[in-house]
Order: sequence, then structure tokens, then C-alpha cells
Amino acid sequence: MKYDYELKYLKSLAMQYPNIASASTEIINLQSILNLPKGTEHFLTDIHGEYEQFLHVLKNGSGSVRRKIDEEFGNTISSRDKKSLATLIYYPKLKLDLVEKTEENLEDWYTITLHRLVQICKRVASKYTRSKVRKALPKDFAYVIEELITEKEEIQDKEAYYNSILSTIIRIGSASDFIIAMSNLIQRLVVDHIHIVGDIFDRGPGPHIIMDTLINHHSVDIQWGNHDVVWMGAASGHMASIANVIRITARYGNLDMLEEGYGINLIPLANFAMNVYGNDKCSCFNINYNADEYNTKDLEWDCRMQKAIAVIQFKLEGQLIMRRPEFAMESRLLLDKMDLSAGTVVIEGETYELKDTDFPTIDPEHPYELSDEEREIMERLQTAFMKCEKLQKHIRFLYSHGSMYKVYNSNLLYHGCVPLNEDGSFREVEVFGKKYSGKALYDILEVYARKGYYAVDKEEKSKGQDILWYIWSNGNSPVFGKDKMTTFERYLVADSRTHHEEKNPYYTYIEKVETVNKILEEFGLDTENSHIINGHMPVQLSKGETPVKCNGKLFIIDGGFSKAYQKVTGIAGYTLVYNSYGLRLVAHDPFVSVEDAIANESDIHSESMIVETVRQRRLVADTDIGQELSERIQELEHLLEAYRQGAIIEKM
Repeated sequence: MKYDYELKYLKSLAMQYPNIASASTEIINLQSILNLPKGTEHFLTDIHGEYEQFLHVLKNGSGSVRRKIDEEFGNTISSRDKKSLATLIYYPKLKLDLVEKTEENLEDWYTITLHRLVQICKRVASKYTRSKVRKALPKDFAYVIEELITEKEEIQDKEAYYNSILSTIIRIGSASDFIIAMSNLIQRLVVDHIHIVGDIFDRGPGPHIIMDTLINHHSVDIQWGNHDVVWMGAASGHMASIANVIRITARYGNLDMLEEGYGINLIPLANFAMNVYGNDKCSCFNINYNADEYNTKDLEWDCRMQKAIAVIQFKLEGQLIMRRPEFAMESRLLLDKMDLSAGTVVIEGETYELKDTDFPTIDPEHPYELSDEEREIMERLQTAFMKCEKLQKHIRFLYSHGSMYKVYNSNLLYHGCVPLNEDGSFREVEVFGKKYSGKALYDILEVYARKGYYAVDKEEKSKGQDILWYIWSNGNSPVFGKDKMTTFERYLVADSRTHHEEKNPYYTYIEKVETVNKILEEFGLDTENSHIINGHMPVQLSKGETPVKCNGKLFIIDGGFSKAYQKVTGIAGYTLVYNSYGLRLVAHDPFVSVEDAIANESDIHSESMIVETVRQRRLVADTDIGQELSERIQELEHLLEAYRQGAIIEKM
């Protein structure tokens, strides 16, 4: 007998499968799973707090639910009935509330609806094992749903049994609860796994709602975006990151999200801003708000708070840059380059006029020192961020389910770019005395990003916290992808030349096959059958840009989920769907509201484009999980051989 595995390992495996029968059963089970169609993957990126649109796209699976309805019913029901059924599946409780008030013959409606939901449930469950479906079933109705979706109602002997179940559900007053359970199950089964390719936080009003949703989702991974990373730094207690988070939140009129969503007390900052800038209109610090969501009575307060925290941010970042000369960001030290009496600032050797010179807390002799009041405010905010239970739960989830990049089913996922030089070669970046490029740069930055939150050693934690800020804003950061972050200039310098942030050469090379192949090889992927799926850089469809790069080898799927970008992109986001038949890119129009979706049965209008089809339907065997299952089968087959040779004794 040839032993490919150590006997010790096989004995350990035998504890789980103690005899030939149990090992054989598991081999049969795993082998059958390998021959099922692969599950549907759903890719979303740059959500930026737009929770209503995110939740709707999640509920409809980027059109996957509607496609299942079309496949199941074809022309046998009207387009209006299909829309109504889709809306019910997305928002079952709210739709039922409306139907139960307006429907004249409710019992007939229940009967028809239950039959249709069972049919859709059967279809979406067909690519899974009974075991996996069983685990997804809602507890209260698990047995009944399993009976309905596994029995064939057209078989004569079962027809009465099947119909009796449905009529009894209606008779005992459980139809509404059952419809809600079935709708949620369809949502759960239509998409097997979600990839979030970065930037959950900032700009929009509900990142905390999105995070709560992801935590409760059955299967998700996250590739950190620069906006996620700065929140990770803030949660660790890093003051420069905290200042950035509060400033951006103020900039987009979402301070109530910090106060009500996370319970962060901003009153000390508000009082300080009013005392210091009470006579200042802070016109350079306008709010980029959504007129439908922002209460303009807070406008003056928010402008002053934004200015107060921006000044604190510039000071803290200056301290950090001087503390970490290895970050090579001296060009970002601008407070000491200001001449407030002349109203000018020197940037890269050129003098520019300042739009604002009222900075009473900046000491010209020591411009980067916090005032006593500023220091006290930041210490209180630091404590608030670190002790916020909900925020800490969300950030721990980002760490446990997230990473700088992800290799999954022959796809390479990352936010931003792989830093390149002007000649297209991988850029070498120094991190604490050693140089890294390509995959190694991602890996070392992730090591320090985790230290910034988890390290016990103070020096290592401090390095990690500073690296989190570095990942957020440095020109060599893979998830930032520009030469500098011109926050100071955009606020305070009118000359738009100073606002420019040069993109990394990566963005000029991604149409070149040799570059994309080089990146795929760097991360250990086959260049013939793999793709790069990219977030971060908005695709301006209105200017003729396309998310499909390099003949379909790379996709940039940031299309403007954030309302702040929709005027630029011309749409409201891209998503990508990868099922057993291939890849489908979906472009979405803006989401109006949940109320409109229910009352008018309006879905998001989405343009769907098939970007890759496969000659042979992809199976679980073709996936990463399939590879793991195949390895498990081999191990079990060796265990069977050991049992049959008497090397391991069966337990009957």
C-alpha cells in the first residue's frame, strides 16, 4: 500500500469518519457536490454609505431575481405580475402591508402568490444540495418549505398533499409570515457569495447600516478600500485618522451618522468650533450635501466644525509626516509654508494666494502644535471612537472578513491599483527600511495594518496605526493610487492646478495585455482564464469610458454608487455577476426610494451586458471550493484504503 498521507493524519481523520460506511458516504456526497453548477458571485464596490441603493441591489441580486422569474414563467404571466412578484420578493413585509389593505380577494391572492413563490424557490434551490438549502431555511417554516420545494406537485399522488399544505397555511392565518420567509429565502439563495471590492464608508449617510447588513450576510468577503482603512485607523485610536473621518463626514453633511449611528459625542467639537470660528462664515468649508437628506439649519454649524477639524487634521498629519520621514511626504507639510499676513502659501516652490487666512489656533512659530483645547477635544474623540462598541464590532468584521486583496475562483480582486513605474515595471516601495513591490507590497502593508489594530507592543502598534494612514493617503499606497492627496489645496487655494492628483501609471497600462498578465502571474493566477476586478476609480460612462479593460481581462466596477459621483459617471454604479454561465456586467440607474419601489413596483433600471460566456457550464469542481473538496475526497480515499488494508481499525 502506498501512503501519500501520514498514518497519524489518517487516524485523526478516522475520528470523524470511523468506518468504511461513513467515509464512503462522505466521498459520494462530496463527489456529487462537485457536479453541481457553481454558485452565483456578486461583486459590488465603492458603496460609500449609500445604503438604500446597496440594499436594493443586494435584494434583487443585480437583476438575478427578475431573471429567475423570467426563466420560470416566461410568457405564462404578464409583465405586470412579474414586476409585482419581484417587488414582493425584495420587500415582502412592506408590500404585504399594502396588498392586505387593497386586495379585494385576499385568499385567492395568497394562493396564487404562494404557488409562484414555491416555483421560484425550487428554481433558485436547484443548484444546491439539500443539505445546503436546509441550512438556509428559516427556522419557523423549515420543514414545510422543504416539503414544498422538494415534492413535485404534478405527481397525482402528491397533488392533494401539496395543495393541502398551502390551503392550511392560508386558513390558519400564517400566509403573510410564510410569504416573508419564502421571499427572504429566495433572496438568500439567488446569490451564493458577495464580494465588496472596497469603500463601504464615507460620503453617504448609512455605512453603519451597510456594515450591519454585511455582518448578517451568509457569505461575504471585503477588499479594503482607502476609505475603509482610514476608519480602521480611527477605530484603533489613531488621531490623524479620526480627524480625517470626522472632516469627511462633515464635508458630506453626515455628522448625524456619527452621532446617531455610532453614538460619537460631537458637542465638544461643535462648541469649540463656535467659540473659535463663530464670526467666520467658513465659506471655504462648504457642505457637499444632498438636498433631499440634509437639514440646512445645521449648515453654519457643520461648516465651522468642518474647518475646526480640518485645521486639527493638517496639524496632526504634519506631526506624523515629521515623525515618519521614511514616508517621504515632506511636500505635504504646508502649514509652515503659509504667510497669513501676506495671504499666501508656497507649494512646490511656487507662491499661491490663500482663500482664507483666519486661523486663530495656528501659531506661526509652531504651526503643527495643537492648542490645549484642540488636544483635549482629540483626546475625548479618541476615547469615544475606541470605546464605541458598534464601531469596534464593524471594524473587527472588516479585519476578519477583509484583506488588501483576494484571489477567488480565478479572479484577482483589489481596490485601487498595483503601483507601477512610468515604464510599467512594479514600483519598489520602502516600508520601515525594506523594499517591496507587487504582491509583497500588499502583503507587508496588510501585516502592519493588522498590527495597527491588534498589536500589544506599543511600538509595533504605532507603526501599524501610521501605516493605516499611509495606506489611506500616500502616493505609493495600492488602494490610493495617486501621487498625493490635495485636501489642503482644494479647501484653501483657488488655483485649480494645485488640486490635481496624478494617477499612478497603472491606469495607463491596464489596456496592455502584457501588463495585466504580469500582474496576474505576480499573484499566482493563470493568465488565460483569470480576470482582475478593480474598484476605486470612477468610470465616466458619460464621457465614453468603459469598465471593461484589456479585452475583458480587467474590470473597473466603480460606476458611481455614491450620489456625489453620479453627475460625473452618468450612472449609479456597476455590479458584476459571475454565475455558472459566465460574467455579466450590470449598469444601474439611480435608486429613487423604497416607497417608490413598493407603491409603483419600480425596480432600478439596469442595463445588463454579458462580458464572458463559457462553452461548458462551470461546476463546483471548477472553483476553489471544488479544489478543496477534491483534496478531501483524495484524503478519504486513502482512509478507505487504510481501513481495507487493516492499517486502521474500523469502529462499528
